[in-house]
Amino acid sequence: MLDLLLLTHSVLRYFILVFLLIVIVRSFMGWQKKSLYLPLDDKFSLWLFMFTHTQLLIGLIVYFISPVVIFSAASMKDTVARYWLVEHITMMVIAIVLITVARITAKKMVDAVAKHKRLFIFNTIALVIILLAIAQSGRGFFSFPA
Repeated sequence: MLDLLLLTHSVLRYFILVFLLIVIVRSFMGWQKKSLYLPLDDKFSLWLFMFTHTQLLIGLIVYFISPVVIFSAASMKDTVARYWLVEHITMMVIAIVLITVARITAKKMVDAVAKHKRLFIFNTIALVIILLAIAQSGRGFFSFPA
């Protein structure tokens, strides 16, 4: 079961990255061109929101059942153990919070340009954090669990 969850977690990150890039590009273009916030923009934001929350749920399950995550003080002295115990989950939760806040606050805004700007800024920061977390994992960008 752990292998299936890890594989799903690894594959889902590519969907998140694709939708994150789509939302960032569309929101940047909408912001710069001062265009309307279209239903398609809302759909991409919604799919990104759903993928990230699904990823969070799977990630939390993996976090608590994985033998790689070791809940002990000794883990803090080992860089690999510390990464999986503290750093990975912290960075990813921050990224998901940013994506969530972007979506929820943009939906409440009336001005289309402000929506595009909000989505662009928050999702770009989330993308940077996600890419840093992937890079720090030491497994490579295109790796899957062994």
